[in-house]
Amino acid sequence: MKKGLLMIAGLVAAASIQAEMHKKAKIYVAGHRGLVGSAIVRQLKDEGYSNIITCNHEELDLRSQQEVYRFMHRERPDYVFVCAAKVGGILANRDKPAEFIYDNLMIQSNIVHASYHFKVKKLLFLGSSCIYPRDCPQPIKEEYLLTSALEATNDAYAIAKIAGIKMCQAYNKQYGTNFIACMPTNLYGPNDNFNLETSHVLPALLRKIYTAKMRGDKEFIAWGTGAPFREFLYVEDLADACIFLMNQYDGSEIVNIGTGRDVSIKKLVEMIKAVVGFEGDIVWDRSKPDGTPRKLLNVDRMRQLGWEAQTDLKLGIEKTLAWCDEYHIFEGY
Repeated sequence: MKKGLLMIAGLVAAASIQAEMHKKAKIYVAGHRGLVGSAIVRQLKDEGYSNIITCNHEELDLRSQQEVYRFMHRERPDYVFVCAAKVGGILANRDKPAEFIYDNLMIQSNIVHASYHFKVKKLLFLGSSCIYPRDCPQPIKEEYLLTSALEATNDAYAIAKIAGIKMCQAYNKQYGTNFIACMPTNLYGPNDNFNLETSHVLPALLRKIYTAKMRGDKEFIAWGTGAPFREFLYVEDLADACIFLMNQYDGSEIVNIGTGRDVSIKKLVEMIKAVVGFEGDIVWDRSKPDGTPRKLLNVDRMRQLGWEAQTDLKLGIEKTLAWCDEYHIFEGY
């Protein structure tokens, strides 16, 4: 207990080392069209930051060291958010592990090293709760990283992301950089991926149940028993947390970002059913796997720093569905 309190005290003390980002500071958001990057760009604009740099994949291949160096030499950002990554669900990770490990290693290595070379003031690297060991004690504390075997279905992605975290820590130690890393839980919200071959559980369920309603189906078949528990964070809350960390935290220790609350998959399905307005029955296909029984982050460290998630899960699903309706995301499904 004493050791834990000392660690938290150190984290809080570290929060005042670096000055907050100036509203006119040059901020590069890598991966600005994705779920997380687009939310961070929106949040930065809402908070009055006026010098945000973005670059499309067609203009900048982050896997190319030469292209990244040319870009960073030209732009000279003060702050960098590393949101760019190759991500996907179980099927994508299973079928394309080489792409997941190569693309992510190259993207993060190029950005991190170039940020050091061109003297970026501060960088935020995004890890993921799925890179913790498969059989972690619950809720998952930051120090559990690398304490046991990874989940086999996404080990290529996990190894790449762990390398990114270790790279940030190594550069801080050797070069005195200010590169921080956070570990978000399962995310959802505007600009999510709704492709059923590559999407995660919440957006996949939202699309499937919405489609069942529009077809007038009498029932919806859900995989497994519904017994596993999962934690979900609305992406706009994550964006707020990332900007908070960029302004308030300096340290090499990773920081979990989540709600600290989880929900059973059964309750999640019922919640989505109510939000969508699907009136059919839910049938559970118990021949399909449940996956890990529980995956919940311990968010004490983030709370001690002064931040907590604000968006209720039901409200977040309602906002996501409203965004899907506004942009006709499910048309043709």
